[in-house]
Amino acid sequence: MWTYSCSPRIVPVDLVDPFGRTIRDLRISVTDRCNFRCTYCMPAEGMQWLDRADVLTFEEIERLARIFVERYHVDGIRLTGGEPTVRAHLPVLIRKLSTLRVPEGSRSPLAGRKPDIALTTNGATFRLVAHELRDAGLDRVNISLDTLHADRFIAMTRRDELFRVLDGIEAAKEAGFSPVKINAVVQRGVNDDEVVDLARFGREHGVEVRFIEFMPLDAEGGWARDQVVSQDEIVAAISAEFPLEPVPARGAAPADRWRYVDGAGTIGVIPSVTKPFCGDCD
Repeated sequence: MWTYSCSPRIVPVDLVDPFGRTIRDLRISVTDRCNFRCTYCMPAEGMQWLDRADVLTFEEIERLARIFVERYHVDGIRLTGGEPTVRAHLPVLIRKLSTLRVPEGSRSPLAGRKPDIALTTNGATFRLVAHELRDAGLDRVNISLDTLHADRFIAMTRRDELFRVLDGIEAAKEAGFSPVKINAVVQRGVNDDEVVDLARFGREHGVEVRFIEFMPLDAEGGWARDQVVSQDEIVAAISAEFPLEPVPARGAAPADRWRYVDGAGTIGVIPSVTKPFCGDCD
């Protein structure tokens, strides 16, 4: 008596949507929970969190990511939330994802190597895990910072954590992440007077600030188009102080980018309202 078994051969194919876009990036929300209550993202109270039994385990996330990487040539994985760093033992997940390999026959520049692994965080607890995440295989980090004023930070996030976020940015640099990117949502009448100050912060600290047009996430039903500060306004304000020149087309990335003429780094702008890019995004 004998048995015969054979594992099916995975045939890599590009993942192409009905609009002809080849999908290379996978975003995974590891938790719906967050330690901030940003006014444009969440209500102050009353959030109904997912039961922990309904949240994917690290093993389930790894399995899904493996399918996307090995079968569909996805070469970029971004972990988000909520706030991903509130998920316990996050370096364990990064280490699991770091074992994945983009197929050798892929047209990806990362063929034969691990996918690019990135994290979006509010930075408040990043100091606690920065080095561990880097050692586990995290490649890049984006940290949210909408204002440099402590009182305004409290009003926008409903948390007194500006000093921890700034420390988290320093921790990211110390851990070897490069470039460290800063996400700044710009709202007219709220923090639009800080556009140049945030750009200056990026220049002085060696980080790339990515300004984001105020999108209709509408956490509390208060979004209005007149609160949107356009990409053109943002670039003009910065360039008047620190002359800019455009960087070539972004491709499938969400941000248009400019470099400082004096060589002191770059900025990005995500023009989600005034210049929608959904047709190019992957």
